[in-house]
Amino acid sequence: MRETVARKIAWISVWSNILLTVGKMAIGWYAHSDAVFADGIHSAADVFASIIVLLVIKIANKPADKEHPYGHGKAEVIVSGIIGILLLFVAIYIVYEGITGFFHPIETPTIFAMWIAIFSFIFKEFLYRSSMKVAKAHNSKAIEAIAFDHKADIVASIAAAIGVILSILGDRLGISILLYGDKVASIFVAYLIFKIAKEMLGEAFNILLERNIDGETLKEYVSIISGFKDVKRIDRIRARDHGHYILVDLRISIDHGKSIKEGHDLAHEIKHSLMNKYDNIQEVLIHLNPYYSPEEERKQD
Repeated sequence: MRETVARKIAWISVWSNILLTVGKMAIGWYAHSDAVFADGIHSAADVFASIIVLLVIKIANKPADKEHPYGHGKAEVIVSGIIGILLLFVAIYIVYEGITGFFHPIETPTIFAMWIAIFSFIFKEFLYRSSMKVAKAHNSKAIEAIAFDHKADIVASIAAAIGVILSILGDRLGISILLYGDKVASIFVAYLIFKIAKEMLGEAFNILLERNIDGETLKEYVSIISGFKDVKRIDRIRARDHGHYILVDLRISIDHGKSIKEGHDLAHEIKHSLMNKYDNIQEVLIHLNPYYSPEEERKQD
């Protein structure tokens, strides 16, 4: 089910981005708009990104095996990082084209460029909201990466439309500085794409380095574990994101007089309490330590 939904979202993204790539690049060239043409290049990068997601979805959803005992979830994280790198190169290219455009004769964009930018904004807003909804429902980093791609297109299309309008106004009102609106908008588009690429790369980097999950979620885990009266102390708790699921490592102290079976049963209850509460937790590894009261420790000394 999860894989089927992810593939459906990816295919929708592929075909919609092909449509927008052809439309924005053709009209951007015909209507003399660097900002709209640059937005079309970004959509072309989105096509490539969506194809990568399609190729990796099957891998990410494969169950754990002998060679990959923790599963294949990080495949989605790698894809997110690749898309982030791709967007980074797109941003650099657009900045280069925008800056060099200042040293060439200015051609005022036509009104067609503005309409394609507005259409792109409306269409991408719909795709972003629907993709992000699915990404959250299935906790998918790959679908989330596609959603962020759509978000980058949204802001890029807004900036392109504004740039075209300013250039047209500059031409009609005889305000020469406004003629550069389209060039400035293309550079602003690049900046917005760069910001999204930076966020995606940062998150992928932290997950691949197995950074602990956020403190608030850890506190919620601690609250559940502390609710078991036989848990005398939580010695250590760690949890790492593995793509679309989380792995938890836990060390707790229980009374030293408890039997192995009692300790096993307690660990089993804790594990299933966490997994029932949070459906994105795939594994909870629990290590038991013997607990001695302060008086018992003094006697041992």
